[in-house]
Amino acid sequence: MKIRPVPGKEFFSLIVILLVSQLILSCASRSEIKAEEYFSIGMAYYELGQNNTANRERYFQEAEKWLNRARSADKTMTASDYNLGRIAFENSRYAEAAGYFERILQKDPENVMALKAAAYSRIKNGDLEKAEALYDRVLVLVPESADDGYNYALVLYGLQKYGKSEEVLNKYPHALEENAASMLLYARVQKAQNKVEAVDSYAKWESNAKPVSAQGLYEYAQALEDAGLFAKSIEQYRAAASALKEDTDTLKKSEIMFDEARLLLAADPDNSEGIEKLTAAVEAGFSDPGAIRDLLIDERISTENKDEIRTILEHQMKAGSDSPQE
Repeated sequence: MKIRPVPGKEFFSLIVILLVSQLILSCASRSEIKAEEYFSIGMAYYELGQNNTANRERYFQEAEKWLNRARSADKTMTASDYNLGRIAFENSRYAEAAGYFERILQKDPENVMALKAAAYSRIKNGDLEKAEALYDRVLVLVPESADDGYNYALVLYGLQKYGKSEEVLNKYPHALEENAASMLLYARVQKAQNKVEAVDSYAKWESNAKPVSAQGLYEYAQALEDAGLFAKSIEQYRAAASALKEDTDTLKKSEIMFDEARLLLAADPDNSEGIEKLTAAVEAGFSDPGAIRDLLIDERISTENKDEIRTILEHQMKAGSDSPQE
């Protein structure tokens, strides 16, 4: 005897949606149709979309259709706007999502959920000034929220308001101790203000982060160099190069290797290791002749090493001129 498979949860959900929608659409008078019923169908499709990757787009489209009907039937239904915003956000339509959440705020200015959602949508859309204004309002209503405080500080950092960003983070000392992302942001805002305290903050971040990011280690090395802690800085440059598995838009292994070589040449001019590291950086793809020329005017670098640097620069320039032209 062949055993038939038991229909799954998705199948039963679709049957219920079909029956309810047919009942609604068969009503003789539109006045009999309730916004709550439209809303329920829309949310059922939304849940299906969240749980079914293969049909996600189709279910979300159906959810939007029914939720928009709910809005038309009852203009006061903020839940429809909120969930339309969620769908738009999950489909990376961040400006549209913010529009839905901000429409709720026009009617309910202290709706914390809508404020948070609108603020985060503005972050994702790159509209940091609007995000800042929204987080200002969020933290008046829920000043104890460390997560929102972090997001607010992140926005301020993006707007280069470093002092204000540090001030916000200082209101959440427990988050700084327990959350590596918060501590890294704290270190970054201190570094941007040229504060020597950034060194300690990066050290705390490194001890708590699992795993540590190459970008954070690279910034830590820079902060140590700025503070004159050259031996430790060289260690961190090496750690950053080791942690970077592949180049990114903001960080390349050959650039980290160059910075290590540059610091070795300046801090320990009698050591040949700096030239060896510079050669390795060029062989790894470092291609900034201007940065190499700057080494020739650095008074800390020995005359002998500068002769070697000139040779490296000449070889690089010749290799560039010999490369095929497009």
